[in-house]
Amino acid sequence: MAKYEIIGGNPLNGQVVISGAKNAVVGILPATLLVQGKCRIENVPNISDVRILLDILRSMNAQFEWVDHSTLEIDTTGVKSCEPDSSLVTKLRASYYLMGALLGRFGKAHVALPGGCNFASRPIDQHIKGFLALGADVDETDEYIELSAGADGLQGARISLDVVSVGATINIMLAATLMPGQTIIENAAKEPHIVDLANFLNTMGARITGAGTDTVKIRGVKALKGGTYTVIPDQIEAGTYMAAAVATGGDVLVQNVIPKHLECITTRLREMGAKITEFDDSIRVQREGSLRRITVKTMPYPGFPTDMQAQICVCMSLANGISRLTESVYETRFFGYCSELESMGANIQINGKTASITGTDKLFGTTVRANDLRAGAALVIAGLAAEGTTYVENIHYVERGYERLIEKLTALGAQIRRIED
Repeated sequence: MAKYEIIGGNPLNGQVVISGAKNAVVGILPATLLVQGKCRIENVPNISDVRILLDILRSMNAQFEWVDHSTLEIDTTGVKSCEPDSSLVTKLRASYYLMGALLGRFGKAHVALPGGCNFASRPIDQHIKGFLALGADVDETDEYIELSAGADGLQGARISLDVVSVGATINIMLAATLMPGQTIIENAAKEPHIVDLANFLNTMGARITGAGTDTVKIRGVKALKGGTYTVIPDQIEAGTYMAAAVATGGDVLVQNVIPKHLECITTRLREMGAKITEFDDSIRVQREGSLRRITVKTMPYPGFPTDMQAQICVCMSLANGISRLTESVYETRFFGYCSELESMGANIQINGKTASITGTDKLFGTTVRANDLRAGAALVIAGLAAEGTTYVENIHYVERGYERLIEKLTALGAQIRRIED
């Protein structure tokens, strides 16, 4: 199995260009199933999650080609199947977006339950609530979800989500885009990738308003036509490099970002003592002196993102005093990485949904294992900041969401390489 070898203790300095947003692309690619004709999608990250989704679509007779390293042309006109390859679907959490897309295109779907990171059960009850409201019959087993039009057919509806759910918001949007009538999603998620998906669909001819607010309206249209769309920059990748700059005491210009999307992260790093300068499409992050303790609670956007919880925890581990980190989205997420950080010298006490982190002067290199995507990114940051050599195992999790990680970190002065056992 491959792993990363990191010789730590070097501040990161220089410039890094952020790739397209993983969480946007994994919704946009299934959305191409709703389009008649060719879609040209720019700023696509070439990461394993994208490659798996493309393999799924190819197995369903979609045609695609990479025009260059970040531009993809895809045509799903030839897709006839409502049952994607289960052996591929189970490798990827975001494959559940195929449910909404296939229901929207064919009025039916048979999709295996998804895989992905295992830091929480992440139920899909809100997705099912949405499908039922739209008039679908739902047959759920331990292995798959089967959707079909009910006796009265599929029709737009008003759906109030019991909890804010990014996945359910996206799946309902996909299902409703070509459906007769108007669908209203109340208590909708507001994340930037929700807005990006809506913008993609609207570019292709959809009629979606309110994305980015808690009420999204989808007025069904008869067809979508092909076109060109550019994916937004990745908020979490940008935040990860910002945290790495702070943890290592560096000075990094993070390019190709939307600063507005990063305000929830920028605010917390400034509270820790980092100097952050915002430009039109870039952010400079500088560590000056010691870090201060802070208190953070993860929340749905525009709050501090759960996908940055592990990375900020590394910074807290190196701050003066006791920081507190509360997880309100996935309460078991701490267990994916905290014990690994403790093996590097971090002092973390977990009490339910809150971790108390007593800062230490140094972390020390050792062998650690990534248990999910963002935990793996945090362990890489810890290795960069630590004294000595760190080996990060299970790096397939990290490579699900970070494009050219070694290349980008090496350009910033990190000593990191990928090795095979």
